[in-house]
Amino acid sequence: MNLLVELFVEELPPKALKKLGESFATVLADSLKAQGLAAADAAVTSFASPRRLGVHVAGVAAKAADKAVQQKLMPVAVALTADGQATPALLKKLASIGAGPEALPQLKRQPDGKAEALFWDSLQPGATLAQGLQKALDETLAKLPIPKVMTYQLADGWSDVKFVRPAHGLVALHGSEVVPVQALGLTAGRTTRGHRFEAAQPEVSIESADSYAAQLRDQGAVIASFAERRAEISRQLKGAADALSLTPIDDEALLDEVTALVERPNVLTCAFEAEFLAVPQECLILTMKANQKYFPLLDNAGKLTRHFLVVSNIAPADASAVVQGNERVVRPRLADAKFFFDQDRKKKLEDRLPGLAKVVYHGKLGSQGERAERVRSIAHAIVNQLSMATLPYTVEADDEFKVLDSKVKQAASLAKCDLLTDMVGEFPELQGIMGGYYARHEGLRDGVAIAIEDHYKPRFAGDTLPRNHTGTVVALADKLETLVGLFGIGQLPTGDKDPFALRRHALGVIRILVEKNLPLDLPALIDAAVPPFGELVTNPRNGLLGFFADRLAVSLRDQGYSAQEVDAVLALSPARLGDVPRRLEAVRAFAALPEAASLAAANKRVGNILKKVEGELPTEVKSELLQEAAEQALAAAIADVQPGADLLFEQHDYTGSLKALAALKAPVDAFFDDVMVNAEDPALRANRLALLGRLHAAMNRVADLSRLAT
Repeated sequence: MNLLVELFVEELPPKALKKLGESFATVLADSLKAQGLAAADAAVTSFASPRRLGVHVAGVAAKAADKAVQQKLMPVAVALTADGQATPALLKKLASIGAGPEALPQLKRQPDGKAEALFWDSLQPGATLAQGLQKALDETLAKLPIPKVMTYQLADGWSDVKFVRPAHGLVALHGSEVVPVQALGLTAGRTTRGHRFEAAQPEVSIESADSYAAQLRDQGAVIASFAERRAEISRQLKGAADALSLTPIDDEALLDEVTALVERPNVLTCAFEAEFLAVPQECLILTMKANQKYFPLLDNAGKLTRHFLVVSNIAPADASAVVQGNERVVRPRLADAKFFFDQDRKKKLEDRLPGLAKVVYHGKLGSQGERAERVRSIAHAIVNQLSMATLPYTVEADDEFKVLDSKVKQAASLAKCDLLTDMVGEFPELQGIMGGYYARHEGLRDGVAIAIEDHYKPRFAGDTLPRNHTGTVVALADKLETLVGLFGIGQLPTGDKDPFALRRHALGVIRILVEKNLPLDLPALIDAAVPPFGELVTNPRNGLLGFFADRLAVSLRDQGYSAQEVDAVLALSPARLGDVPRRLEAVRAFAALPEAASLAAANKRVGNILKKVEGELPTEVKSELLQEAAEQALAAAIADVQPGADLLFEQHDYTGSLKALAALKAPVDAFFDDVMVNAEDPALRANRLALLGRLHAAMNRVADLSRLAT
């Protein structure tokens, strides 16, 4: 028969409901399975609404099967006397498990390591459902991911209970029979409550485990399943938006939260006054989502319209009062946003600069004003590095790098000024975005306004990158300032704790360097970011490079590159991250060659030989000391292949460079077959080591090919 458990509570925290529901169902079902009361593949259905957590488990037994158990008692040498009689120690042990001397013939002697021991075979009775469910329920409540525990008093007026919210009902049905379990001062029954306002009757008596969801829907006006309720909201949102030829904003977190707020959703269409559309749409969208849990509607161009959708928890015959109420509630919020926007534009960003000196950034790193100066200095250094890059970097101006430097300095100076505006004070999520709006209002160069808006990008995984060169440089400078500053004072992430989002900042730097293929060396960027701090920090170069390498390795594996491929490329610690994707593709192409496995194994062997060399590795290969035909052939092959491979490498044709090395397979194999590297003659040995050193250097410019050896 199937099992249904429901805990009826007061309104649960909406942002936690989804996890609470999943945990309640999973932990309880897993415990039943572990006790043998449910099959390992038993179907489990989770229920979670604002006022209930529940689970339906298919095929639950009334009693678990008895289980054969073998228990080790003690070594034979301790248990039996020399004539085979039971010692007092054995008799005491038998008594502790409910057996007497008559059990001696049933004991088994079996090897236990180097000695023998006595074992007792018994049949352990399976748990009854009442016992097993009580244990499962206790475990489940103890393991719930409760964000904040409440303490409340039970009806007796004396007992206290700690739980996420006060609980008022417990249902436990095995088929149609109540399972006598208890939790949180409640005794299980079959009665629950439906919707506060829409239910046909205040209480719903559940007939059986399988009728629970249908009865709650029909009699209680509640969709108990979180997933079904979420799907119903999505369906209604789309239908209401389609009726207006508009699109609801896509926000999975908002959809989850609204699903956790209603038991029977009813989507209604509302509207606000068109005058509010003069305010930046990001402000309006944020206030509607964050404060009211509304779904703004966008037109085909992605522009905000005056219409929005409300997910109501009631469905009156005439919904006009609900619509008007929501329209009335949102109006002051939008009016506040308009007021903030109008007030903020009365003061220029530049006039707010002195105020940044009064805003603390970090106790050891000074104010936001000092931080802005550091970002400005780092950004200037990045422009200088770009202007001197070996690879050409084209920017969008006649007097290119001077103009870029001017824009970068201006954007970096003003980028944090919107932190002092009323709008960002109310909605911190809009920092950067509002700075861009205010910069355009002041008539600043569009490239500067875009850079101010984009300098936080990428803000999260999958976010877009800065749109122009100015924004790219300022975003890099901003992230490097954060990383160098906090690493430089020892504020490193630990485990899952990363209060300053340094992992996200590092991934942002990596994405910008890689996806924009910037001709910048990461170590040089870190070094350029240190001087603006003066004596505040110590140079964290080595620690930061390791941190970047770890983040990059994780990112590349997530993109589908194998651990071997990533390891081979990152083993060389490439300074220019923009080269990494091309190196990876080259390694992948090389690994597909028939010669790859042999060359990788040979490269690993060469590396091991060279590691054992004491002192300085010989570098000069003397042709007159090349005695064996195989070593002469290898030297000739290297001399023939290396120039072309090196030229392709310098041209950043890494795939071509590695493929050129395939010609070395035969001479390398012959060398190891026919030549003794560690010759007795020191001169011959040194010459052969120098030859292997040249081979190793030629093979490992793109990646450490030995990492591909299996």
